[in-house]
Amino acid sequence: MKKISLLLLSALLSFNLVFAQSKALTKQLKEFDTYVENSRKQWDAVGLAITVVKDNEVIFKKAYGVQELNTNQAVDNNTLFACASTTKLMTATCMGMLVDEGKINWDDPVIQYLPEFQLYDPYVTRELRIRDLFLHNSGVGNTDFLWAYMNISGEEILERMRLVKPSYSFRSSFIYQNIFYLAAGQVIEKVSGKPWEEFIKERIFSPLGMNNTYPTLAAAPTANKTKPHLKMDGKNMVIEDMSADAIGPAGSVWSSIEDMSKWAKSMLDSSKYAGGRLIQSKTWEEITKVHTLVPPNEFYPTAQLTHPNFTTYGLGWFQHDYKGKKVNFHTGSLPGSIAIHGQIPEERIAVYVFGNTDHVEVRHALMYKAFDLFALGGTTDWSSDFLKLYTRLNETGEAAQKAQDEKRVANTKPSLPLSAYAGTYQDELLGEVIVVVASNQLTVTINDMHKATLSHWNFDTFKGPMEKKWNGDVTALFQLNSAGEVVALDLAGFTLQKVK
Repeated sequence: MKKISLLLLSALLSFNLVFAQSKALTKQLKEFDTYVENSRKQWDAVGLAITVVKDNEVIFKKAYGVQELNTNQAVDNNTLFACASTTKLMTATCMGMLVDEGKINWDDPVIQYLPEFQLYDPYVTRELRIRDLFLHNSGVGNTDFLWAYMNISGEEILERMRLVKPSYSFRSSFIYQNIFYLAAGQVIEKVSGKPWEEFIKERIFSPLGMNNTYPTLAAAPTANKTKPHLKMDGKNMVIEDMSADAIGPAGSVWSSIEDMSKWAKSMLDSSKYAGGRLIQSKTWEEITKVHTLVPPNEFYPTAQLTHPNFTTYGLGWFQHDYKGKKVNFHTGSLPGSIAIHGQIPEERIAVYVFGNTDHVEVRHALMYKAFDLFALGGTTDWSSDFLKLYTRLNETGEAAQKAQDEKRVANTKPSLPLSAYAGTYQDELLGEVIVVVASNQLTVTINDMHKATLSHWNFDTFKGPMEKKWNGDVTALFQLNSAGEVVALDLAGFTLQKVK
């Protein structure tokens, strides 16, 4: 009888403990829900969707706001957002699958599979390994102009990389580099015999039941899909989607928070899912371990407040320490669209956030708030603190731009009539720029893709906004020879020669 009583007491205590834990979690979830909505309003974010995974369970999954400004189209858990650069981990995982199958090795030379992929430095071409495609430490600086300012195929993008001079020595530093993930996608196709778009659907989306996830913008349906937004003159406005399809493996996936819950859960649990696992445990460890250092100037401004002791990069993951724990995370950004995927494997917690407002850094705030509330403890109001930080950074940037503008020399005139600046300018790397005169201004068209209207600034420099204003301003400096003839155009860091 005494034994039975003890068993009943034990069961009762266990029930009370579970009930108390459940009650506490319910309170935390309600608090987090309120915090997310308040933060969305605080940052003037049009729409958000967020999921939190803890102890192998999706404990929170909710959408906020609207798909498009000034509509009643609410965001829901199946609304499509741009994953942008959070796609990179998916591509690294795809490569990991081929490593598991013995079809490739992380330390194989890239030219073994892509002999046509030549870089400016023959040494780097020869020594570049498969793992280097994921680490942003090749020595090649940012080359996003190859897809942002050009409408060319992935193959041609890779071909032009041979013309890009290195910005630093091989593996000595870190500069974010999208094009190498495109090369990784090409390697996946060579080894598997399937395009990256098909491989990722068959090997990730299908096994995880991510039936509302699409490898490219072109493949994504338009129904229940967010519109991107950007703040101009202090107000949010709807802009056009910028397609990352040309560099798909670096950032072209579109998905919903319903599906990303499944992805975040699998990646937190060393790639396990109900039907097995995507990659071997040792391969997951390889992807998530530290591979290279990230210097402070290449890391996120949030580090000014989180004060990490280390900032590193894995295979498709940024990494740093937070309250003594190692965080793996990656943001995704396209004009008007944002995402963040973060996890602390030691605490068995993961977070994924979508947004449809340009660089609204509430994403970082919600990630850290989730870590605090559901795992690490703490009451820091990250939303307010980060908003102050980024407001200050924006003000500093605006002040620097104003100071630069004040260097304009007043009351100067162009050296020549406007018609003398018109013509076609070419650069082997950037492509073609056509300049014409229109209404006493110069119209510049870059690769028949982007257009800007420029007014005289000073001397032989002209400046003005892009036709799609969210792409910023263009500054064009024309070069004259000793005979007073226009021979070249300095634009976007390139010197284009006048050909006609």
